[in-house]
Amino acid sequence: MKRIKIHWGTAIVLAFMGFIAFILSFVIRMNTQKKYDHELVTEAYYAKELSFQRDMDREKFTVDTGMEPRIEATRGGIFIYFPEGIDPAKVSGKIGLYRPSDRTMDFEVPVQMTTSPVVLIPSEALLPGRWNVEVDWQYGDDTYLSHRKLVY
Repeated sequence: MKRIKIHWGTAIVLAFMGFIAFILSFVIRMNTQKKYDHELVTEAYYAKELSFQRDMDREKFTVDTGMEPRIEATRGGIFIYFPEGIDPAKVSGKIGLYRPSDRTMDFEVPVQMTTSPVVLIPSEALLPGRWNVEVDWQYGDDTYLSHRKLVY
């Protein structure tokens, strides 16, 4: 039986070709398979970044004035309890629910209350998993902003 000898230069070239083939297959797999999808969390990421300090000031104002809504996740859905003593009919705004893993599931709900300072987002609208809740609302001349991360 005759042995095949491989020159050391040939071995290095084969090793480099194997490494390049591995990297190329990895890159192609990451770009074509849905489970490795990598999206920005929001569409207007850079525009939202510019208003970041203003949003931070509004969140601090909300906490300092005691107007932060309480957000609870239950089997029936997500309940958002606005502060006691406010007139629910004078509240306006929106509640944004953002899914970090899939932006196609993001949605917004207008704040509409008549007698009770509570908003319910029913469980039928939610899939189990991580949600970022943003409550952006106005009462009188003041605007308030609250964020909460929760697992439903």
